[in-house]
Amino acid sequence: MKIDIWSDIACPFCYLGQRRLELALADFAHRDDVEVVHHSFQLDPTAPSAPGQKMVPMLAAKFGTSEAQVEAMQRGIADKVTEVGLPYDWEKVTPVNTFDAHRLIHLAESAGRGDEAVSALFKAYFAEGKAVSDRDTLADIGEGIGLDRQAVLAMLDSDEYADAVRRDIQGAQSRGINGVPMFIVDDKLAVSGAQPTETFTALLERGWSDAHPIETFAAGGDTCTDDTCAV
Repeated sequence: MKIDIWSDIACPFCYLGQRRLELALADFAHRDDVEVVHHSFQLDPTAPSAPGQKMVPMLAAKFGTSEAQVEAMQRGIADKVTEVGLPYDWEKVTPVNTFDAHRLIHLAESAGRGDEAVSALFKAYFAEGKAVSDRDTLADIGEGIGLDRQAVLAMLDSDEYADAVRRDIQGAQSRGINGVPMFIVDDKLAVSGAQPTETFTALLERGWSDAHPIETFAAGGDTCTDDTCAV
């Protein structure tokens, strides 16, 4: 069974949704037969690569609201994120362009470490306040999940995986995806947003059932119905 996930490192609900899916997978009997594929999505492709404003003043200016309102919203998100055991320090978050972070995820996926890359990038962004556009920061993250540091730096100094990131974004657009996170099982069942863990559990069970329907091997033997057993 395959789960395609579209997400952005700068999206707190992607951070939360990823964790809730992980919790559902941990209790799923067939988890070893589930393939998770991460796809790139950028909420703000025009975001600068160089760190600037912190998240609260940036969002307040972007949406024309007060910093107090943004802070209240962030506290609500923090409550949800910490409930599932993840760190979240919204006061540290530094919004930057995530394009190169997505390229790192593609490199990690090629080495079978996509999940690790996504988790490490989320932690760096939402818990540690790191600029996930920074070359050395991305190299540190890559090295931390077992990738060769020089290979990460060489990738960042080239255009490698840039087309893959763009294809992911175009693929989202062609599917009508305009918000993340989005989870699609076997190109048939979709769940949008950071749904409760129970919803992801139901999604996994439904996806597995659809992919492995029960087939009748033999019929017509002696049976009991609700109110009678006949020979």
